Amino acid sequence: MGKAGKAVSRKKSSPAADDESARGRLLSAATHLFCKNGINATGIDAIIDEAGTAKTTLYKLFGSKTNLVHAVLESEGRQWREWFIGAIEAGGGDAETKLARIFPALKSWFGEERFYGCPFINAVGEHDKDAKQFRAIAMKHKKVVLAHIEKLAGEMGAAEPEMLAHQLALLIDGAIVAAMVSRDPHVADTAGLAACSLFAPVKQKKPKRAAAAAQLVAV
Repeated sequence: MGKAGKAVSRKKSSPAADDESARGRLLSAATHLFCKNGINATGIDAIIDEAGTAKTTLYKLFGSKTNLVHAVLESEGRQWREWFIGAIEAGGGDAETKLARIFPALKSWFGEERFYGCPFINAVGEHDKDAKQFRAIAMKHKKVVLAHIEKLAGEMGAAEPEMLAHQLALLIDGAIVAAMVSRDPHVADTAGLAACSLFAPVKQKKPKRAAAAAQLVAV
């Protein structure tokens, strides 16, 4: 007679774990649909259908669609910043080398199948321009990106690091919008050339010590 097999006991997942799993699926589904189709064009039913959750679960975890949008933007912003800063810091090098990596990194992003532009630009663009809620989240994201670029600009020796950071940020935003409209990743190359043309003129001119010393008159 063979040995009786032991009954396999399956541990039931805790409510907290279930909520975390559902939250992740809802965030993933909402991120994809909001970025691809737009926030206003995406209804709750489409989100729960893709996430495989009940409508009550969405409202339990997020309370409203607006809160879900905020959560998506916060999550997307955090992930994008980690990727972006990691991409320009990877490989080391001096500050100028790191700044020069910005647009090749963006070109790689532009070439992805699920590139739908900047979620912050899109969110502000499709809502009431007097509404502050999405603009506040967008500016919070932008400040972190600007701060890192400004730090590198200072290390590079820019006379006005803040100004250079804003100039590069304008090129970044312009390239993102152009790539979204044209579906052409190569717009990043053009933006990169414009960025590189900014580097040399903004570097601080160090005084020539030898010339200054020659002008000293012995007493």
